[in-house]
Amino acid sequence: MDVLSDVVAAMRAGVPRSARVEWAAPWGQRFPSVPGSAGFQVVLRGSCWAVPPEGEPIPVGPGDVLFFPHGHGYGLADSPTSPIAEPECDPDAPAGLFAAAAMAGTGPVTVTLCGGYRLDAGRVHPVLAGLPEMIHLPARLGHDTELRAAVELLGGEIENPRPGADLVVSALLDMLLLYILRAWFTVSTEHCKVSGWAAALADPAVSAALNAVHRDPAHPWTVESLGRRAGLSRAAFSGRFTRLVGQPPLSYLTWWRLGTAARMLRDSDAALSEIAAAVGYGSEFAFANAFKREYGMAPGRYRRVGCPSPG
Repeated sequence: MDVLSDVVAAMRAGVPRSARVEWAAPWGQRFPSVPGSAGFQVVLRGSCWAVPPEGEPIPVGPGDVLFFPHGHGYGLADSPTSPIAEPECDPDAPAGLFAAAAMAGTGPVTVTLCGGYRLDAGRVHPVLAGLPEMIHLPARLGHDTELRAAVELLGGEIENPRPGADLVVSALLDMLLLYILRAWFTVSTEHCKVSGWAAALADPAVSAALNAVHRDPAHPWTVESLGRRAGLSRAAFSGRFTRLVGQPPLSYLTWWRLGTAARMLRDSDAALSEIAAAVGYGSEFAFANAFKREYGMAPGRYRRVGCPSPG
C-alpha cells in the first residue's frame, strides 16, 4: 500500500459507526469525548453551528465537513445561543454500523451525516496524531469532488438500505476518512500551512521514500537506497526526512516494521518466523529482540496477553 492507505488500514480497529439525523429547530446536542476514536459530521441539508469546548461557535453550511481526529467532545446546534443537551446514550455502548433518526421540532430542518472510527491506541500513526483538534472543510464548488461523492453515496445507503448495505457502508466510511485526510492536506498546501506530516506527504522526495517503505517493509532499506528513491544525496535526504517526519529514516523504518508485526500478531495466526520475514528480519531471534525493545515483551507473549502501546 501507499503510506496514507497503509496508515488508515493500520489505525482502524473494530467496526465504524454512522448515522443520518434530521434535526428540527430548536435543537442542540453534545457529542462527548470518546478517547481512542475519530469522528466526523457532514451537513447534508440546512445549516448549524459547531460548538467547541473552547472558543467561539463556528457556522457550518451545507456540504461542510467537520472532522475530529482525536475523539474530543463538541456540540452542534441550530443557533449559537441554543442550549446544548447532554447525550442520552452511552457512547461506548455497542451500536450498529449505521442508523437513521429524526429529532422532533417545529422549526427548519437540518440533516447531518455523522460517523465514528474506533482507533487502536497502540498504532495511532503520527499522520493522525499531528492533526488539530477539529478540522473544518467548507464546501467549495468544484473542489473535493471525490469527498462529496462519497458523502452522497453514504447518505443514500443509510437513508435507504439495500442488499449489501453493510459492506458498502463499511467501505464508504473508510473512503470518507481517506478523502477527508486528502482534502485537509490539499487545503493546508494551498494556504501554505504545511508542516509535519502534511509537508512530508506533499514533499515528492520524502513521499517517495515513505511509499517505498510502506509498499515493501521487508526490503533491506538503507539511508542510501532510500535517498536514491528520493533522488537526493544521502545527507540531503536524511536531513529532509528527519525534519519533516520527526525521526531519522531508519528509525521510522524500524517503527513501522514493528507496528506492522504487532498488527500481524493480533490479526493473524502466522508463525513468528513468517512475521519476522514479512517485516524484514533475517531471523526470528533478531525480530524477537527488536520487538521486545519496542513493546516491552516478547512477540509470543504479546500475541497471548493483548496489545499494549509501544514503549
